[in-house]
Amino acid sequence: MPSIALPGERVELIERTVVFQGYFRMARYLFRHSLYQGGQSGEFSREVFERGQAAAVLPYDPVRDEVVLIRQFRAGTFAAGRHPWGWEIVAGIIEEGESPEDVARREAVEEAAVQILDLVPLYSLVLSPGACSEICDIFLGCIDASGVGGIHGLESENEDILVQVVPFAEARALLARDEIDNAAAVIALQWLALHRDELRSRWG
Repeated sequence: MPSIALPGERVELIERTVVFQGYFRMARYLFRHSLYQGGQSGEFSREVFERGQAAAVLPYDPVRDEVVLIRQFRAGTFAAGRHPWGWEIVAGIIEEGESPEDVARREAVEEAAVQILDLVPLYSLVLSPGACSEICDIFLGCIDASGVGGIHGLESENEDILVQVVPFAEARALLARDEIDNAAAVIALQWLALHRDELRSRWG
C-alpha cells in the first residue's frame, strides 16, 4: 500500500527538467515542502532516475517445493563494485496498457520459459526513494517446475539469462549465507518462508 500522508505533509513541485534521455531518463526536480517544525523549506533541487514502473515474480512449485531463480549481467551491480551476476527473480518494466500482473506473466515466459498458473500479490515498493521513481510490484507465482531451466531471454534486448530450479531449502540457505543481494528476490523469498505451508496447502 502506498504511504499515507501525515497531517501537514505537503510538497510543491516548482519545476521539472529532463537533463538526460538515453536508455533511461534523468530529470531534475525543483521542490519546496512543509517542515515538521512548521513553515516551509527553501527551494531545492534533486536529480531523479526515472526508470519506469516494474513487476517481479518468484515462480514457485508447491508440489516439488522448488523456486525458479535467474542470473544475468547487471551494469548497476558492476558499477557498484560487485560481481555483476547474481541470483534474482523474474522481473520487467511495465509497458503502456499492461498491468503488473500482465508483466509478471509475460516476463516469466520471456525470461524463464515458464507459465504462471496463479499469482499472489506481495508488495508494491519504492526500491530507492531518495533517487529513483521506480515502483516494483512483487508477486509469487504458482508454477509446474518440471522441465524448467536452461538459458533464455530475448536476443533483441541483449538478454542472456541462466534459469535454474532450486529447492526451497537451498534458496533459503543462499539467503542465510548472504549470497542473494537482489532486493526483490530477498523480499519474495522471505515472504515465501513465512507463508510456505499455507501456499502448499492452497496450491498443492
